[in-house]
Amino acid sequence: MTATDAEARTDAGAQADTARRGHPTHEVFNQPPPRTDVNEYTSNAALGEAVQRYGGGWATQHLTEVGALVGGAQFQSDAELVHRFTPELRTHDRYGNRVDEVDFHPSYHRIMGAAIAHGAHTSAWAEPGPGANVARAGVFMQFSQVEPGHACPVSMTHAAVPSLRFSPDLADFWVPRAFSREYDPRLTLDKPGAIFGMAMTEKQGGSDVRANTTRAEELADGAWALTGHKWFCSAPQSDAFLVLAQANAGLTCFLVPRVLPDGTRNVFRIQRLKDKMGNKSNASSEIELDGTVGWLVGEVGRGVRTIIEMVGRTRLDCVYGSAAGMRQAVAEAAWHVRHRSAFGRTLIDQPAMTSVLADLHLEAEAATWTAMRLAAAYDDETGEQGPLRRLATAVSKYWVCKRGPHHAYEALECLGGNGFIENFPLARRYREQPVMAVWEGSGNVIVLDVLRAMAREPETVEAFDAEVALAAGSSPAFDAHLATMRRMIAATAADPASAESRARRLVESMALAFQASLLVREAPAAVADGFVAARLGGDGGFEYGTLPDGVDAVAIAARA
Repeated sequence: MTATDAEARTDAGAQADTARRGHPTHEVFNQPPPRTDVNEYTSNAALGEAVQRYGGGWATQHLTEVGALVGGAQFQSDAELVHRFTPELRTHDRYGNRVDEVDFHPSYHRIMGAAIAHGAHTSAWAEPGPGANVARAGVFMQFSQVEPGHACPVSMTHAAVPSLRFSPDLADFWVPRAFSREYDPRLTLDKPGAIFGMAMTEKQGGSDVRANTTRAEELADGAWALTGHKWFCSAPQSDAFLVLAQANAGLTCFLVPRVLPDGTRNVFRIQRLKDKMGNKSNASSEIELDGTVGWLVGEVGRGVRTIIEMVGRTRLDCVYGSAAGMRQAVAEAAWHVRHRSAFGRTLIDQPAMTSVLADLHLEAEAATWTAMRLAAAYDDETGEQGPLRRLATAVSKYWVCKRGPHHAYEALECLGGNGFIENFPLARRYREQPVMAVWEGSGNVIVLDVLRAMAREPETVEAFDAEVALAAGSSPAFDAHLATMRRMIAATAADPASAESRARRLVESMALAFQASLLVREAPAAVADGFVAARLGGDGGFEYGTLPDGVDAVAIAARA
């Protein structure tokens, strides 16, 4: 070996050693650490306070356990994987037999199993009592915060229970299975649990379900044969579905199982899985029914009445899901700006960023208190709060779900380029939030439902006004908004013919009054005063971060 060869080998060894140690330009600094192993319950002040306020304090230990689970690295990894490896439709087995099954990544089943085991689906029904819906909402919101797609079948299973009870014989078989905390994805009757879906909309009608053309013919044994096409059937892998079809006396509700009592597969042809903008981990589909066997739920010709409670409960879960998404968005933004520096200062210490984060948190906290107040109304065993929840659920569904997408965008922007990258959760959240506004009635459907409730059930208006007025006298800005809301309600009653044209303004006014009243009564002064000033006072701007002077942005941001 020559001296030159020895020098070359020495240089190569030095270069290899440098490579092993890492090149100086690849040093990572000024990047936030992973936001893992953060308890999503104990770190969420608004949720914890609302649970205590509305009677769910007995579930604190359970909610804390859920918070640790969903905040852990494994659950977050699963949440990422189910959006990277999305559901796949398998129409036939290798021998050519029609199977109509959906294959999921194992992470999906781990998430579903955890949500079911912790009662995110039907705990409020299975274990009724004071605060049961509040506690269930706290569990559901935490799971939805980190992985929202699986919440669809979880929500539908919860919402199916009151509809099933219209037919006691069906309820005796299916409700205990819905209550089970054992998750088994196999399509078989030989298991303790069951997951429910629903199939109402068709391509020619959408939310106008009375335009449905699916036909139902009664069979000799008391079952029915259903034939038609459903444009949106979410979670087609579920064990059973509530389906609307036209019977001889009009639109009727039926229970359609995937597996028949004799163990054979029902005719349930999954035509395709929808290629959606977001909600990727959840399988949504088009299905064909061709002599598919179903059983009557409720009365013939009363399908809407039978399924309306299910619709109401899933709308409520849309509020929960949107509020949970806002919490994820603001929590991720807060984590980033507390660990990232620019121009010589940590981002959170820069007033422009503090104002943005505080404004985002105001929205998230208002949504959280709204969700939990609604949950408490559903815990009412006397029925006195029925009128309030009838109107407040629809008003809140419209507003909270509509606020979600822009909120997600602004939170994403707090992360800069990282927010736009799929490895970070806010890109998924940005695509996810719009589905909550579309699900179970898009904006105009909801505001028309509000008008319908106000016209047909005037007691709902009285109950809503009484709830909001509990904060009367708290501030001139709130009182002025309350007076404006009342004038708009009176104008709607006086001139119903033109009500539709101003319906969105009316519902927006009602939603803001509801949220402001809740925060004034329940939230810390900085949050309540900030919300009233920013949303009702007229001095704030249109974008997040344009808070009026005098708002304590530092105190508000601290709660994020």
